[in-house]
Amino acid sequence: MIWLVFALATAACLAPLAVSLLRRHFAARGRREAALALYRAQLAELERERAEGRVAEGEFAAAELEVQRRLLAAASETEPAAGPVARRPILIALALVPVAALALYLPGGLPFLPAAPLAPRLAEAQQADALIAALRARLATMDPASPRRREGFVLLGNAESERGNAGAAADAWRTALASGFDPTLAAETAEAMSEAAGHVTPEALALFKQALAAAPPDAPWRGLVQQRLNEAGM
Repeated sequence: MIWLVFALATAACLAPLAVSLLRRHFAARGRREAALALYRAQLAELERERAEGRVAEGEFAAAELEVQRRLLAAASETEPAAGPVARRPILIALALVPVAALALYLPGGLPFLPAAPLAPRLAEAQQADALIAALRARLATMDPASPRRREGFVLLGNAESERGNAGAAADAWRTALASGFDPTLAAETAEAMSEAAGHVTPEALALFKQALAAAPPDAPWRGLVQQRLNEAGM
């Protein structure tokens, strides 16, 4: 009986925190879904306006790229903070507190940690794949001299980097650099190249040198670049 009393007292103490986490999760998820729905509706409206001749092709491309940027940001930045995978470990930890207390007195007791469902993660990955594919398709139709195209490839590189695709990120950023050199972007590109290859490649080494030469004295990444150069024996 005493163990039941202890378990109930522990659950009563932890219940407010669990309820608070769940409430925040569902509220944040609702905001994320609303934002995604809004941006998808904006894309559909842009398509209708172009079909009706109310938007010029150049204005349509710029507007579509901006909405896709916001859609990618909503999908990749909002979800980690409010998603079920991010909160599940906390909720599991709360549930295991009374079990862990009991295990101090019962050496043979071992808690079971349920595996995270795979389906939601697969759905999120498929959604990100579709957004990135749409962005690639849009960039393929844009004027190579357009500043918007350069911004699009920077965005594409950022998205691939967030997904852990260092090689794809380096390719996208390399294309952006071809339209205009930026020392910070050059350093990021060289770092992605090195990560993808497992070592500092000759191309990455050249970019590191260019970035360091063009960077302001207070650039926060100068130390990392110098470290990479030292690793390469420079």
